[in-house]
Amino acid sequence: MRRGEQGPGTRGLVLAAPRGRSGKTTVAMGLCAALRARGLRVQPFKKGPDYIDPGWLTLAAGRPCRNLDLFMLGEDTVRQSFLEASAGADLALVEGAMGLFDGLDLAGSGSTAQLARVLNLPVVLLLDVTRMTRTAAAVVRGVTGFEEGLRFVGVILNRVGTPRQERLVRAAVEQYAGLPVLGAIPRRPEVEVPDRHLGLVPAAERVGPDGLLAEGAVAEAARAVEAGVDLDRLLALAGPVGARAGEAGVSPPKGAAAVPAGTGAQEAGRVGQHGVPAGRVAGDGVPVGVMRDRVFSFYYPENLECLQAAGARLVFVDSLRDTALPPVAALYIGGGFPEVFAAELEANGGLRASLREAIAAGLPVYAECGGLMYLCRSLAWQGERWEMVGAIPFDVEMSPTPRGHGYVEAEVVRDNPYFPPGEIIRGHEFHHSLPAAVPVADMVFRLRRGTGWGQGWDGLRWGSVFASYLHVHALAYPGWAHALVEAARRFARERGGVGLWR
Repeated sequence: MRRGEQGPGTRGLVLAAPRGRSGKTTVAMGLCAALRARGLRVQPFKKGPDYIDPGWLTLAAGRPCRNLDLFMLGEDTVRQSFLEASAGADLALVEGAMGLFDGLDLAGSGSTAQLARVLNLPVVLLLDVTRMTRTAAAVVRGVTGFEEGLRFVGVILNRVGTPRQERLVRAAVEQYAGLPVLGAIPRRPEVEVPDRHLGLVPAAERVGPDGLLAEGAVAEAARAVEAGVDLDRLLALAGPVGARAGEAGVSPPKGAAAVPAGTGAQEAGRVGQHGVPAGRVAGDGVPVGVMRDRVFSFYYPENLECLQAAGARLVFVDSLRDTALPPVAALYIGGGFPEVFAAELEANGGLRASLREAIAAGLPVYAECGGLMYLCRSLAWQGERWEMVGAIPFDVEMSPTPRGHGYVEAEVVRDNPYFPPGEIIRGHEFHHSLPAAVPVADMVFRLRRGTGWGQGWDGLRWGSVFASYLHVHALAYPGWAHALVEAARRFARERGGVGLWR
């Protein structure tokens, strides 16, 4: 099927699996790239707060992947973000997370299944059939019969070992589970994206000097999907985007409860496309640095868009190549893997010294997770220790196991430039590191849920620096972007706008 052959309107579907590590991201990026090669516009989405999978889907689709997280954003904001980002696309493809029914509690709150119901989209089940034949049908029957309110339209078999296994599994699923098998993808290591301690290796790291490494991985996935999946049939089974409950054959299960969002999510309904109010010129305004490179790549696109909407002109900084901080009035350092690049970060002493000087001069800096680690005095991992920026006088230790992993709920208990006291902030954390000390008196967030810096605290305010393990989504708290830009404006005014921090 080529563009225009599927009829008017955007179609959508959810790609889900019975468990995590079934190959969803590899298959999703293969679908994005294969359909894009046919001339179709595919808008990718990722269920949950993940950064790494969306990076691969963005590369494959050529459109920014959007995160859809019911815990952080709530149903209304998730639905609005989905509809706005899908506008003009031929297919909206939502990659699920973990197992289809895995959520926050026994009821599966916030699960991929609940997201499929909120969006009224049909589900394609991806099944890892490693060492399995007829039992695959039992798995599919169990999944499809487990919970009301979902419409399953087909199955894709992944990691198929032999043609004989494919024939047996295909026949069993279609005969005993009553669902069409839309394709089968063989087990091939070159098709899989490699793992690391926090999941898949980010796409940003696999781009070499020639830019071909990550592109090659996407191309391999696209070839496997093109050869193994009936794309025309899959597109025909996709449901209409924006259909009301019941119009696409999807209805909520009895007793299903909505997942409430944080308090800031109520404000998100008043912003425009992807959180950008109408009438603002993106990129025009006060210069706000964003450290985005192979090390620091964990940013929601909406966070950057909301900064632009608030009046920021984004200036991107490379922590490995830039030897001095460019003229900026504030700096945003997201998450990433500073431990993997610790030696290179230490070697770039010019940038570290420049950043220390800027912070000493009062430059507002907002740092999340990996950015927090970079701003500390040193970073220790696997028996070695490297010097970092030293703007906040704490040492960070890496652990082989996660120190904090999952959703976070924090109460703002002290004054800070970004979140009003008394507000409840919802976000997420995923880190193997912790600083060696917890300066409680300088912490802004008292945690109701999560680890943060430890001892129930997160959100360090240290001079002009705000450093937290909590990742915040700007569509839930649009005031965050306005506050950071306003801090930049104040700094620029104080410095006379000439040379800014210099």
